[in-house]
Amino acid sequence: MRLQTVPIQLADDAVQAGRDVLLTEARALEQMANQLGMAFGQAVARLTQLKGRLIVVGIGKSGHVGRKMAATFASTGTPAHFVHASEASHGDLGMITQDDCCILLSNSGESRELSDVISYTRRFNIPMIAITRVPDSTLGSRADIVLALPDVPEACAIGMAPTTSTTASMALGDALAVAVMKRKGFDPEHFHMFHPGGKLGAQFLRVADLMYSGDALPLVGEDTPMSEVLMRMTGTGYGVAIIVAGARLTGIITDGDLRRNMDGLMTRCARDVATHNPKTIAPDALVSEAVAVMNGKKVNALCVVDDGGDVKGMIRLHDCLRAGVV
Repeated sequence: MRLQTVPIQLADDAVQAGRDVLLTEARALEQMANQLGMAFGQAVARLTQLKGRLIVVGIGKSGHVGRKMAATFASTGTPAHFVHASEASHGDLGMITQDDCCILLSNSGESRELSDVISYTRRFNIPMIAITRVPDSTLGSRADIVLALPDVPEACAIGMAPTTSTTASMALGDALAVAVMKRKGFDPEHFHMFHPGGKLGAQFLRVADLMYSGDALPLVGEDTPMSEVLMRMTGTGYGVAIIVAGARLTGIITDGDLRRNMDGLMTRCARDVATHNPKTIAPDALVSEAVAVMNGKKVNALCVVDDGGDVKGMIRLHDCLRAGVV
């Protein structure tokens, strides 16, 4: 089925409509950034000192924003959970403890579904942060801390569909999460703990996580006859042999070394054929660093050595790529 050609005027109108929405929301974010003040700092301090979990509560579009907000906090070091406002009234209030802190989202601050959660937090003295456009609303007036959304129109054509307000809410949640991360000293190592899978996790893998070690290593001594070296290379399936004196790395033999030394190969020993002082990598280096070295040197494997030059393992390009490191 062929797509119909859109008249130029209609296409221009659509582009302008999209541009208007983006500019409207961008202006709202700029206004919110300029008015951010003491309440934001108080919220960050409260969340940084949190003993329990952050409970984010909302309904409708605010509920969708709340789910994302809770997920962002949870992935950046602050245990967080989303509770649907309606479900809270039917048993999910039991998920909220006195060690927790609640963030309640409502653009108008008058969402009646939030009333039971508001009453529950006040009854048990559970800290409550409100995110709303109307600070003196029912929600805002009963909250411990109010984070005000900019009082600007929605970006839709009829001024009613949640657009600007939801963008502002989500951005404010991101700002809170990042500020808390900074206050807690949350670093890439912590981030990896919560993101072990996919490309994010692969970026933080260490060489020690993927390297071969122990009996799996194709180790041979410097005086080992090449007949034995070949058996070792083919027996492990790695296509290389690591030459050591004791535990110290002295060289490596690859397929390329074999080809360069074909004449009289079987009359030689490992030290005669090996490439000496090969490029190495440390066990605690990032796998991405190892990939960069292998690509730069056009090799398929690296010896892993400690500070003293002792062999600790071997890492192969194939295994790095299979783990998702590119």
